[in-house]
Amino acid sequence: MKILVTGTAGFIGMHLAHRLLAAGHEVVGIDNFNPYYEISLKENRHKTLETHPAYTGLRMDMCDRAALEACFQNHNIERVCHLAAQAGVRYSLTHPHVYEESNLQAFLNILECCRHNAVQRLVYASSSSVYGGNTKLPFSESDTVDSPVSLYAATKKANELMAHCYTHLYGFQTIGLRFFTVYGPWGRPDMAMWLFTKAMLEDRPIQVFNHGKMQRDFTYIDDIITGVERSLLQNENLDPYEVLNIGNHRSENLMEMIDLLAQALGRVPQMEMLPMQPGDVPATYADITKIQQKLGFTPSTPISEGIPRFVDWFLTYHQLSTKSSS
Repeated sequence: MKILVTGTAGFIGMHLAHRLLAAGHEVVGIDNFNPYYEISLKENRHKTLETHPAYTGLRMDMCDRAALEACFQNHNIERVCHLAAQAGVRYSLTHPHVYEESNLQAFLNILECCRHNAVQRLVYASSSSVYGGNTKLPFSESDTVDSPVSLYAATKKANELMAHCYTHLYGFQTIGLRFFTVYGPWGRPDMAMWLFTKAMLEDRPIQVFNHGKMQRDFTYIDDIITGVERSLLQNENLDPYEVLNIGNHRSENLMEMIDLLAQALGRVPQMEMLPMQPGDVPATYADITKIQQKLGFTPSTPISEGIPRFVDWFLTYHQLSTKSSS
């Protein structure tokens, strides 16, 4: 198939593009390389894709409707995986308009392009953040999600509603994936695992929110990509409109994650205990019954394996970066 993946300079997008290319598909990738975190990481991710003969990379802002329409028309796109978005709960508190553009306007443009170019299936990134202040664990797709606690979460819930409308009106299939905390090689520098690793290596204290009383459903990137790939390509068991949790189905204590990082790094962490941050939630935990039944998705990587793999990559990547810049 010819598949459009948005956000291919991003963490999940790069890994998905590699998986699809390895399976023999053609991939058209879009990214605007925005400066939310260091562009050099995005450039280096993208370089791993650019040499593949079946990959076409486009530097484009998806708010540019004419450019996006031209992309669909010129490349005969069959299926779309829309991963590009403005990420981050805390950043949405200080940069709200970026979320309106990247997460709402760009998503509407994607929907319209799918509608007018006979795309049969759109898979898109939602988020576990839509569960907001829900206290019932694990989070299930049948739970009410009408109380977001951040603008980021509100935009992701809005995406699900917009997708429902377009499936109802125009008939193409939409599948929203509520990602839980994804980690692994080539991960994001704004996330706790990267921030903690960097701080420990520099002998700086790490900021531990809610005094360490946090739980996250950490999900390793390889497991996530298997689920995304199946949602994009599998043709059985899926309804025209779907919303699916995609997580590890294990809620890990933040302090255990810190301990595993410290062991892998051979460091003793210094910790600055802080209160809960606005827009954050104390725990996430995915009920993955639905995606197991629909797609046969069963994650297999515990954090005891995934965290050392991330640390190995982190150390290698930064050694290489240091050498290349010196």
